[in-house]
Amino acid sequence: MVQKSNKTGAAKTKAHPTVGFGVPVTTAPHHFIVSIPRGTRQPVRITEDLGMHAQGEDSQVLDRIFLHRPTWTEIANPVKRLFNQRLKAHNLAISQWKAGENPVDRLLGKELCVLAWAVEDLPLEKVGAALRNWLALRPEERWWLFGMTAAAAGAPEDKGRGWRAALGYALGDTPEKTIRKPRRTGNGNTKKNKDRGASQLSLFDPDLE
Repeated sequence: MVQKSNKTGAAKTKAHPTVGFGVPVTTAPHHFIVSIPRGTRQPVRITEDLGMHAQGEDSQVLDRIFLHRPTWTEIANPVKRLFNQRLKAHNLAISQWKAGENPVDRLLGKELCVLAWAVEDLPLEKVGAALRNWLALRPEERWWLFGMTAAAAGAPEDKGRGWRAALGYALGDTPEKTIRKPRRTGNGNTKKNKDRGASQLSLFDPDLE
């Protein structure tokens, strides 16, 4: 009689237990909470729970943004896919958005806030461009942007101020990349110009070192 191997159990073993999007199952961890109302017209709230890192015995919770529901709908699935890719890469359980409170790892939450701050006042037709620009950033760049923005304009009432406004311009108002063609100078002799360029030393010429 052939005994079946327990490959399924081994495949389900994770680096450590988590809830939501990567929040470790420990006492009062520093994390974010994305609160999604059951109604489709109410805004989505993103809060930061400082957990054990807060001074004193009680956790401190900071409201970060109230995001219009249509804008949240535009970004929710791409953000979920990215977060789950990152969690899989670290052998952690994946998750999905659901009505109610969704715990999010503290670093992923910082990245989400950067995107949410960037798109909060954008027309829906520009949200996709902002999302693509945000995806093109490295995680460390998003963490840095969160730190700069949260220090000066990280509350819901700070919308449109300082770094908060700058994120909207930097990610959402960036024009599409275009290839600029050089204009002709009108000096006529193309071959002569090529020869002149070839005779110039390269900036990285080894003879210059």
